[in-house]
Amino acid sequence: MKIVVMGAGVIGVTTAYYLARAGAEVIVLDRQAGPGLETSYANAGELSYGMTSPWAAPGIPMKAVKWLFMKRRPLFIWPLISPTMWVWGAQMLMNCNEKSYALNKSRMVRISNYSRDVLPDLIAETGIEYDGRAQGTLQLFRTEKQLKGSKADQAILAEFDSPFEVLDPDGCVAVEPALAGVRDKFVGGLRLTADRTGDCRMFTMALADKAAALGVQFHYAQTIEQIAVENGRVVGVDTNQMGRVTGDAYVCALGSYAPRLLKPVGLRLPVYPVKGYSVTLPVTDDARAPQSTIMDETHKVAITRLGDRIRVAGQAEIAGYSNRLGPHATDTVRHVIGDLFPGGGDLERAEGWTGLRPMTPDGTPVLGPTQYPNLYLNTGHGTLGWTMACGSGRAVADLVLGRTPEISFEGLTAARYG
Repeated sequence: MKIVVMGAGVIGVTTAYYLARAGAEVIVLDRQAGPGLETSYANAGELSYGMTSPWAAPGIPMKAVKWLFMKRRPLFIWPLISPTMWVWGAQMLMNCNEKSYALNKSRMVRISNYSRDVLPDLIAETGIEYDGRAQGTLQLFRTEKQLKGSKADQAILAEFDSPFEVLDPDGCVAVEPALAGVRDKFVGGLRLTADRTGDCRMFTMALADKAAALGVQFHYAQTIEQIAVENGRVVGVDTNQMGRVTGDAYVCALGSYAPRLLKPVGLRLPVYPVKGYSVTLPVTDDARAPQSTIMDETHKVAITRLGDRIRVAGQAEIAGYSNRLGPHATDTVRHVIGDLFPGGGDLERAEGWTGLRPMTPDGTPVLGPTQYPNLYLNTGHGTLGWTMACGSGRAVADLVLGRTPEISFEGLTAARYG
């Protein structure tokens, strides 16, 4: 069976790997010069199994209004003249209630937990290195209100069997010793012990090499111009360099750009780009640097240790498909690393980056079949593409190959949008 995978980010590469491992002939197309060069390039580095939750949650609309007026705010909204953006925003608001939140989270956790379970097997069988650590995530609270508010999250974590610890300031310092110097800036934390960390791009590049060794053909610098459909089936993918590429089945793993390609063939996905920022800086003093991931609850910024580097990522900017990295775009993430881990890394040598997260209004990615019997989707993972990559890649590969996936696709497909 010959399968064409569109996209060589972490989602596309994991899908291609699992397909090839099962014996399929696989072709991967990507417009970049190599794997993992867009949203997978410099994300937060978190494998956030314990923090798998939709952004659309009760109370978020009021919080969002407050965030807009913060000096170092986690949310920016540019009022574009874009019906797509405003419709997507309205759909997200409609999901900001307890019933929708519980349903959406249950769907997301299904994928996340599966991904958590299959990643160790993949690492064991491939032996790839990706600066991985398994020391959990520390959600750091600067106020008593935040700490008390975490009780609702604790109840949900317990419901979905996600292990956690509630820590006082001494407990936070015990797991992240460098926080001792800023003990007065936080009141406690919630440690998610099953979470892992790792460099998503390093993982994607290494897995692409393993997939190539299995026979996967990667074709880079290929802009996909359209999906060709005849008689109710996909008959090929037209590119600017190779012309038409054909296969027996096709998987769209193009992240934020999937809706643009799918709309002309009648598939309207509410996947919208939400811009995020990061900086990566070298560790200068291990004793003053983070050891795993710390999530600053106030600024919604994650600080992650990746080998001899520190990745600081966060912010949500709704500004269409803009990839512009302005001169002050990373000010918030730079402030947080300097505030919590002063002297741990060299901010003068920080590399700034921005990427587009493919967000659905309900938080759940869009996986599986479409109205075309040989076209499948693996997109819309938002901020959790790295977290869900192995699980969604393996499940979609099984579906494409006619196997019974190990998780249910109920509520995960495009059918939930009508």
